[in-house]
Amino acid sequence: MARPLRIQFPGAFYHVTCRGNEHRQIFRHSDDQLRFLQLLRESLETYRVILYAYVMMSNHFHLVVQTVCANLSEFMRRFNICYTKWFNYHHRTCGHLYQGCYKAYLVDADNYLLQLSRYVHLNPVRVGTRRKLAYQDQWQYASTYRWSSLPGYLNKKKVISFVDYEMVLGMVGG
Repeated sequence: MARPLRIQFPGAFYHVTCRGNEHRQIFRHSDDQLRFLQLLRESLETYRVILYAYVMMSNHFHLVVQTVCANLSEFMRRFNICYTKWFNYHHRTCGHLYQGCYKAYLVDADNYLLQLSRYVHLNPVRVGTRRKLAYQDQWQYASTYRWSSLPGYLNKKKVISFVDYEMVLGMVGG
């Protein structure tokens, strides 16, 4: 069965997620996350895609993006191929890194963007034993999680240049 066509139009917002093949790790060392961010920045610039939020977990990632030019497929193809090639070379592996194609959910930014940002940023505390931590401990962990855009929302010193914080912050008063 063929996958359904992706809905793409200028200005569309998407929640994009991609999981490691057989739930395997796609980030083994901090070098992997750093390279991922570098390739993400390059791809965002090349395809004029706006990034509002991201999180990298050991075996998957989430992105909240807006496509200015209705080009999500091209953006994700380049980005995933570049990271997969680098990962395979760096770790001396070969073959598929991801489990199937990426998932992209069209988002109604007016009604769901803030909730989606919360969902993405709280992902690190919704797995494993961290789910059972007290709320304050979960918040402490999430707010300092290095591989997420959340610290930039909370502290100007941690802002990442290629993340657009204004739209989501505007929804909560700036």
